[in-house]
Formats: sequence, C-alpha cells, structure tokens
Amino acid sequence: MGFDSRKNLIIWVVIVLVGLNLFAWGWVFQESRSSFLRVIFFDVGQGSAVLIETPQKTQILVDGGPGPQIVERLGQALPFFDRSLDLIVSTHPDFDHLAGLVEVLKSYRVGAVAGTGVRGQTAEYEEFLAEAERERADQIVLKKGQVLRAGSDLKIEVLAPLEDFAGREVKDYNRSSLVLKVSYGQTDFLLTGDSPVSVEKELVEKMRDKLDIEVLQVGHHGSQSSTSQAWLEATSPEIAVIQVGQKNKYGHPSQEVLEKLKSYGIKILRTDETGDIRFLSDGYAISLISN
Repeated sequence: MGFDSRKNLIIWVVIVLVGLNLFAWGWVFQESRSSFLRVIFFDVGQGSAVLIETPQKTQILVDGGPGPQIVERLGQALPFFDRSLDLIVSTHPDFDHLAGLVEVLKSYRVGAVAGTGVRGQTAEYEEFLAEAERERADQIVLKKGQVLRAGSDLKIEVLAPLEDFAGREVKDYNRSSLVLKVSYGQTDFLLTGDSPVSVEKELVEKMRDKLDIEVLQVGHHGSQSSTSQAWLEATSPEIAVIQVGQKNKYGHPSQEVLEKLKSYGIKILRTDETGDIRFLSDGYAISLISN
C-alpha cells in the first residue's frame, strides 16, 4: 500500500471515529434528559414558535414564527439526524405564527397537522394547507375540550377557541386562536397564541379552575389587547414568556403589560433579550435552562 493510500485510510478512520464519538455523545445527551419534558420558546423574531418534547421523544411544534428562522432553530434544538416531527399545531393563520410552519413542512417529515379548521384567505395559509396535503400528514381539527396525550404524563388540553371555527371565515383571526394548557405531572404551561382580552374574560368566567399554571406565554407578544388583570389573577404564573422581535414596529411588549406583570411579582423572560427560552420539567417542578 502506497503512502497516499495509507494516508487516505487514516483520514477515513479518523472521520469515522469522530462521527461515532459525536453520535455517542448525542445519545448520552438525549438519555440525560430522558425523564424530563422539554419546552423551548424559540427566538424567531416578531412571532411565536414553541417546541414540546416528551421524555419518549414525541415532538410537537406549536406555531412556526414568521419565516425560515424556525428551521435553523429546530436544527439547533434537535439532533442532526432527527428530521421529523410528530405534530405541528397552528394556533391561527396570522403570518407571524404560520409562515414558518410552511418551511417546516418543506424541511421535516411531519406526522400530523392540527389547527382550528378556520378558513383563511392569505397566500401563506393556502401554501400551508397545500404543503400539509403534499406531506400526507394527518389533519386534526381541534375544538374546546379536546385533550391530546403523549406518553403517560403529557396532556395538552384545548381551552379555546370557545366557538367552533371549522370551515368558517373570520375577520379577526385572534379571536379564533387556540389556547392550549400543556400539563406534565403537576406542572403546567399555558400557550395563548394571540387570544384577546375578550377571550381571556370568557375563560376566567367559565374555566377558572383550569387556569392555574406556572409558565404563561403572554398573549399577542405583550400587546395591550391581551393580558388583563383578571387573567393574571386567574392564571397566577410564576414566569411570563414574551416572544417578540427586537425593536419591532408594533412597540411590543406594551409598557402597560410589563408593569402589570411586575406588579404581580411575575418573572419576565423575553426572546428579544435572551434568545431561545428553554425549560425542563420533571413533573414536579420546572427549571429554566440557561442558553
């Protein structure tokens, strides 16, 4: 065997060993959090995207933000060899929640797609539906009272919309937004989409017993149209997460909302300040993981 052949062989052996080492460490990392639920509020600019991963590695993405940033974020959060998601959920068809899901459908294998079934009139929504059809993903219409389960401990309960929007055209997508209570053991997250104060009021009146949680996704990126005083009293969160873009043109989050959160002693976390916001839950307590 010539010198060049031996050199090439050595290079290939090194490449294989490095690859096996990376795979092994990836496996160890995955196993190290095998008893935990992982929830990541992604920094996707002015928009919302949340990844939920169970200890059994069931992966659920709720909303996708305004564009392709979500694909990069998923690539950082999941092992390089993992190119599939079990479920993606569209809370409502607004661009800053939906557009990224189109990119996800183009880049990942997706088992099922869920939403309210509301009829949309935007190009992004039509493309989203077309990509879901191309992917041959199962289609799920979510309605108030439905419960999704993954494994023995994860429960996702649909609290809103309070009306059935399947097949309906609406002027205000925000009122049709999903509100999801994500429960793992004794710990709870509340994902609110862009639900306005009017929906918050109805939920407080009709479902107050279901609203006590630890982590609140602040509605509509901290806009004044959400997060009433009654809502904060009913949910009593320890942590409020605001997904918002730096120096966005809407002025989110509202100073009024920030002052309300502070007045209740709620810890405020913002993606424009910290980047991705990551939590682990063991079913008894929620831990914030530093980036």
